[in-house]
Amino acid sequence: MDAEEIIKLVRRTPTEELLTEERLREYLNQGIKLRHYIGLEISGYVHIGTGIICMEKVADFQRAGIETIVFLADYHSWINRKLGGDLDTIKRVAGGYFKEALKQSLKVVGGDPDKTKFIMGSELYEKEGLKYFENVIKVSMKTTLSRVRRSITIMGRKRGGSLDFAQLIYVPMQVADIFTLKVNLAHGGIDQRKAHVIAIDVGEKAFGYKPIAVHHHLIMGLDLTSKEWNAIIKAKMEGRREVFEDSVIEIKMSKSRPGSAIFIHDSEDEIKMKIRKAFCPFKQVEFNPIIEILEYIISRNISEDEIVIVNEKTGEKMSFESFDEVKRAYSEGKIHPLDLKNYVAEKLIELLKPIRKHFREGSGKSLIEEMESIRITR
Repeated sequence: MDAEEIIKLVRRTPTEELLTEERLREYLNQGIKLRHYIGLEISGYVHIGTGIICMEKVADFQRAGIETIVFLADYHSWINRKLGGDLDTIKRVAGGYFKEALKQSLKVVGGDPDKTKFIMGSELYEKEGLKYFENVIKVSMKTTLSRVRRSITIMGRKRGGSLDFAQLIYVPMQVADIFTLKVNLAHGGIDQRKAHVIAIDVGEKAFGYKPIAVHHHLIMGLDLTSKEWNAIIKAKMEGRREVFEDSVIEIKMSKSRPGSAIFIHDSEDEIKMKIRKAFCPFKQVEFNPIIEILEYIISRNISEDEIVIVNEKTGEKMSFESFDEVKRAYSEGKIHPLDLKNYVAEKLIELLKPIRKHFREGSGKSLIEEMESIRITR
């Protein structure tokens, strides 16, 4: 595969940002082998943002011939007090349900779990020992305290909030992970940008190279409100980038807000119910959670010669040749929100069927039962 084809795959939706295309092209032209990683906190059940959106990008990297790593960040999850802040529970979930959920998700988006390394943070730290500790210090010596404080949004926490000291070392640890794993392509949601930019800034002097960073889109929670929607639109129009970025992170799909997320093994009825209740402003395609599922998940993974949306009231069938046509028709008021929701729910149920079957009827059933036994909050 030539360099331009690889760059096209790296840039493919759901990628929102590539830092930088010039460096990526330079590495490819020099024949440098690309080594990717995405680090994920262990925070309970996996929703379509983590399972589908993240794994879509991993599948793209695989197609491009890039070595892929999923880093199960158990110690970071502990610092961020996930799963009640119990490290043993975090490790148990990471190596069991969470890892399996990501593997099944990768399968449905066309990736190969056997071609991806799944590495636990605790295992890496035990193996690397003093070397990892040195890397944390190297990063910390090249980063100011104020910059670390500004970067805590990568933990899903607001700027200016109360922090303990462990949370301050979270960012240097995350950057050190990149160089300890010898990664030159760091990947994450756009909310991880601050940590990756630090890695780029300190990389040359501290570790001898600058990594590339790829940031994918954060899918919005279904529970977005009109007030939040208006605030985001206003911040974007007024060019208040920091406020806008923080707002987008705050309203992303999250398992900590039960009404915001669709989990990858939800039942058909649960998916229908959640989609029906979701925020979906009439004629508005920007920052519309249902349009986002259509654009970033359905259009990438469901192949249809003809897209048919049924008017629930009249039974009339509306046919479209592309998902862009659907978006345009919705923005013109030709599709009712409920009819769009019904279509999206149907296609999401279809896409997630293999995962649902695995966890409800197959070998993954015991992992769901284990999750229920340790009372994971959804």
